[in-house]
Amino acid sequence: MVISQSIRTALIGAGPRGTSVLERLLANWSAARPAGARLHIDVIDPFPAGPGHVWQPGQSRLYLMNTQSFYPTLVPEDTGLAAPLAGTTFDRWRTAQQRSPLPELTDDERAELAVLGSGDFPSRAIYGRYLRSTLEELLAALPDGVTIEMHQATATAARRQPDGRFEVELDRSGLDRGGQNDGEPDGREPDAGGTLTVDSVVLALGHLASRLSPEQRELQAAASQFGLRYLPPAVPADVDWSVIPAQEPVLVRGMGLNFFDVMGQLTEGRGGKFVEAGDALEYLPSGQEPIIFAASRRGTPYRSKATLAGYYPASVTLRYFTGKALQRFAAAGIVPAFDHDLWPLLHRDALWAYYTTLLRSQPDAVQDHAVFLKELDEALHPHAHSTGRWEADFNAVVGRHVHPGSRLDLRGLAAPLSGRSFASRAELDAAVVEYLDDDARRSALGEDDPVKMAIGALHHGRAVLKSVVADGGITDESWVAGLRGWFESLVEGLASGPPALRAEQLAALARAGIVSFVGPDPKFGVARGKRTFTAASPWVRGGAAEAHTLVEALAPANRVALNESPLLEQLLTDGLVRPRTMMTVEGTPVQSSGLDVRPHPYRPVAANGEVTDRMYVLGLQLSATQWGTAIAAEAAQHAGPVYPSGQRTLRDADEIARAILGLPPAPNLSSAPVA
Repeated sequence: MVISQSIRTALIGAGPRGTSVLERLLANWSAARPAGARLHIDVIDPFPAGPGHVWQPGQSRLYLMNTQSFYPTLVPEDTGLAAPLAGTTFDRWRTAQQRSPLPELTDDERAELAVLGSGDFPSRAIYGRYLRSTLEELLAALPDGVTIEMHQATATAARRQPDGRFEVELDRSGLDRGGQNDGEPDGREPDAGGTLTVDSVVLALGHLASRLSPEQRELQAAASQFGLRYLPPAVPADVDWSVIPAQEPVLVRGMGLNFFDVMGQLTEGRGGKFVEAGDALEYLPSGQEPIIFAASRRGTPYRSKATLAGYYPASVTLRYFTGKALQRFAAAGIVPAFDHDLWPLLHRDALWAYYTTLLRSQPDAVQDHAVFLKELDEALHPHAHSTGRWEADFNAVVGRHVHPGSRLDLRGLAAPLSGRSFASRAELDAAVVEYLDDDARRSALGEDDPVKMAIGALHHGRAVLKSVVADGGITDESWVAGLRGWFESLVEGLASGPPALRAEQLAALARAGIVSFVGPDPKFGVARGKRTFTAASPWVRGGAAEAHTLVEALAPANRVALNESPLLEQLLTDGLVRPRTMMTVEGTPVQSSGLDVRPHPYRPVAANGEVTDRMYVLGLQLSATQWGTAIAAEAAQHAGPVYPSGQRTLRDADEIARAILGLPPAPNLSSAPVA
C-alpha cells in the first residue's frame, strides 16, 4: 500500500491507550518514510495528554498501581513492530531517573523514585509522570511531515459526513480538574472548542462515567431527602475525601481494589501511621479518621498477591491448559465451551500446582510422595474429556493420601466466610483479621505456599485464557454463563488482589478499631426514622451498621449502554456503533458490556450491521470481545513468561496506526501463539 499524501486523524482519549496509538503512528510513519506526505494528528482529552484521566501526576501518592515496576510499558519491545522513536518501559525509565533525574521532577517524585525498586508497586502518580515524560519525548522526536495538535477538550460528537470523513465536535466547558491539571506537555493553553474535520477517528475512551443502578439511585435520592452523604462509584482521585467527617461511622461498599484506595485516604491520608510491632503492623491513629464499616458480597477483601521475584510464580508451569492442548479444539473445528472444555484443563493445573507445592513445602503432609504423584498424574491426565470422571478419580487419590486439613477447596478460597454465622460483629471482626493475617503470611511465603501457587496457576492460566477467548474464541453461551458468569469473579478475588502490605494494614486498622466488617451478602437500606444508611448481613447477629455517609468503593460500571459520555451516546443514537448482543444457552439475547466490533483492527459495527469504516476502538469498550481489558500493557523484558495477551494492547494500537496510514498489518501480528 501507498501512504496518502495528506492524512488527518483524531485520537479521542489521551491516556495510555490513546498515547500508544500516537506512538505507533509516529513509529510506523518514520519506518515507511513517505516522501512529501503529511500526517496531522489531533489529540483530544479534557485531561492533560499522556496520563489522561486515571494517571494524573498530581494525585495522592497513596494510590498505588496493582502491578510492580517491572511490568508496565507504553512502548512496545516487539521486534516484529516498527521501532519506537522515543521512550522505553516504565522500569527502564525508573532506573534512568534514579541515575539522572529530569529537572522537572518534583521533590515528591524524586523521593519516591529514589527508593522504588523493580519489584515494588509504584504510585499511580509516578506512572503518570512516566506517561507524561514519554509523550514529551515523542513530541520532541516528530518525524518529517508530522504535526500534532493537543485539544484539552471533551469530544461530544463524531458525525459521519457524506464523503466518509468525520466532524468531531469539541467542548471545553466545565473543565476544572480540581488541581489535577498541571498543563499540556507543550505548555499551550487548553483548546477553546470547535469542530475538527478528520479522515479517521480512534476511540480510546478509557473509564467513562456511568448511570447508577436502580438501587444506587434510590440511595442517592434518600441522601438528598434526609441530608445524608452518598458518594457514588468514581475514579478515587476524583473524590473529595475531606467531606467524610472524622470520628463518625462511614459505610463502604465493595472490598476490591478501590476499597484500599478509600482506606488509605481515610487513614494514612488523615495523618495516621503504620509502625512495625513485632510480627504485625500497628496503626497509630491521628484522631481524624472516621470509623469504617466495610461490606462486600464475600465479606472479605480480595486475597493479596504473593511475594514473588516476577509477575508469575517461577515454580508453576502449566501442564494441561497449554497451547498444544488448546490447538486441538481448532484442529477439530470446535469452538470450545468454557465450563466443559477450558475450565477442566485450568482446574487441573491449579490442583497440580497446589499438591506439588504441598509436597515440597510440607513433606509430612503426604506419606508416600512417589506413589501419590504417580496416582495424581494419572487422575489428572485428560484422557477422558468428562468433567465427572476425572474429578471422581482425583478426589479418590487425594482421599487416600492427603489429610483432610491439607486438601484444597479452590472455590472456598474466594469465599472464606461461606457457611459460617457470627453471634456478633466483634466475632466477625476477629474472623476477618484471622483471615487477613493468614493471607499475609501465605503471601510472604511466596513460592512455598501451596494456596498461593494454586492461585499462581490460575494467574498463568488467565493470561492464556485472554488469548483463547478473544474474537469469538468461545461460544457466546460460555462467555455469559461461565467466563463472566462465575469465573471472572472467582479469579479476580484470588489473583487480582492488592500488595500483601494492604492486607497487613487492614488487619492493623481492624485491631485498632478503625475498621469493622459488615459480613457476607450485605443488604443496604435507609432507616428513615433515624435518617441513616444501614447495612446488615444475614449471617451476623447484633443489628445493622448505621452511618450518615455511604461510599461506593467501586469503579463506574464499564457498560457502553449505561455510559454518560456525550460522544458515545451520540454514536449510539446515530447508529454508528452498537453494544454487542450475545445469546444465552436458553436462546435469550443479552446485551453485553462492550461495543460490537470487527477485527482486525477493531472497528465498530453500526446499528444496521455494517462496519463503520475508518473508526477504530481500543481499550475498555472492547470488553465484549477481549476479556480483561483493564490491565496495563506488559513489558517484554522481565523475568518469567510474557504471554501474547500482555502485549495485545500495544499490538492493537499498531494495527490501528497502520490501518490509518494505509499500511498492511505487521507480519504475524494476529497469529501469536497462545503459550
